[in-house]
Amino acid sequence: MAKSARSAEKSRETKETQIKVRVDVDGVGASNISTGIGFFDHMLESLAKHSSIDMDIECKGDLHIDFHHTMEDVGIVLGVAIREALTGKSGGFSGIQRFGHAYIPMDETLARATMDLCNRPYLIWRVDFTRDKVGDVDTELFKEFFHAFAMNSGTCLHVECLYGVNSHHIAEACFKALARALRMAVSPDERLKGQAASTKGAL
Repeated sequence: MAKSARSAEKSRETKETQIKVRVDVDGVGASNISTGIGFFDHMLESLAKHSSIDMDIECKGDLHIDFHHTMEDVGIVLGVAIREALTGKSGGFSGIQRFGHAYIPMDETLARATMDLCNRPYLIWRVDFTRDKVGDVDTELFKEFFHAFAMNSGTCLHVECLYGVNSHHIAEACFKALARALRMAVSPDERLKGQAASTKGAL
């Protein structure tokens, strides 16, 4: 992966997971994903593609226990990497649109994500699944990923499934909505001239 000024590499190792993440916010959506969870890999590939953020994600987790640690910890490290790629040493979100939103339809399903890159992390998750699993993944674990990503990227994130029946479609629409909202929020705003989009002057 070629590096731009807005790129980062992060790693995290615990007794439960060993994770390496590389991101380039100014990429084209290329990805190399390996978590050991097929459907989760598919979702992360969609996240990269539709955000146009290049992502390399490698995780070796305690899948013999369950998928919880892997999905939550990938959210943690990916969130940290995105935040560092955008803020560098300053720690502030400057010169970017800051806000993003997207509606994603998938057949009978419609999902919405709205976000604010503001260093005040929060998650609203209004998503109900019709099945307990998608593939081998417990559907309750999708919230764990989104929560970990929001908390560690410094994002106020609202994700809602407005309606839907097929749990595969519901999960995928949520990931794609996050991706498109993220693509909007991280886009440079030349009119800001490197300043934060805030009356406070800093985020």
